[in-house]
Amino acid sequence: MSTVRLGVIMDPIHAIHYAKDSTLAMLLAAQARGWSLVYLEQRDLWLRDGVAWGRTRPLRVKADPAGWFELGESAATPLGRLDCILMRKDPPFDTEYIYTTYILERAELAGARVVNRPRGLRDMNEKVYTAWFPECCAPTLITRDMADMAAFLREHGKIVCKPLHGMGGRSIFVLEQHDKNMGVVFETLTDYGQRFAIVQRYLPEIATDGDTRVLLIDGR
Repeated sequence: MSTVRLGVIMDPIHAIHYAKDSTLAMLLAAQARGWSLVYLEQRDLWLRDGVAWGRTRPLRVKADPAGWFELGESAATPLGRLDCILMRKDPPFDTEYIYTTYILERAELAGARVVNRPRGLRDMNEKVYTAWFPECCAPTLITRDMADMAAFLREHGKIVCKPLHGMGGRSIFVLEQHDKNMGVVFETLTDYGQRFAIVQRYLPEIATDGDTRVLLIDGR
């Protein structure tokens, strides 16, 4: 039986947070199963005459906070020859991210299983898609209108404001009524009404309970 070839597209592996990086945990589990790992960054991808290519490097991972990876020499590889590709690049969800999903869709059509599917990554922005599950979320407003954001703050008393394309706690603001920084926060997040932002009622439990991440694989 041939070895499964697993490719991973991620941010620079040397810069991850060893103690909490879920991609590293997946790679360690795959390697323990005897799978062959190859590493790519977003800049390593290209399309040539409709064929998705990547500049892959053999990867070995280790459960060692002092040094958790080793990379081999790079080689040009048709991505369709990989058995599976993990798309683990962090946001921003910008045009470059969208272009990457198009390249991965060509790899998918050539036979690689891409996780998550490229079309799903395009269609299901992790913040906007919460609108499909309002019963599971705090009261939420997605808007460009700064007056609507101010009204939402008056309604709920304390809110969390953040950009739609960010991640990792970046550019997140907590506002209370009469906060002197309210105007500049709304202006910064919406670029004076030119970009959508998301605001939600503040949940005080976050300060004591933290958050919980759930990974679903084949519905489990």
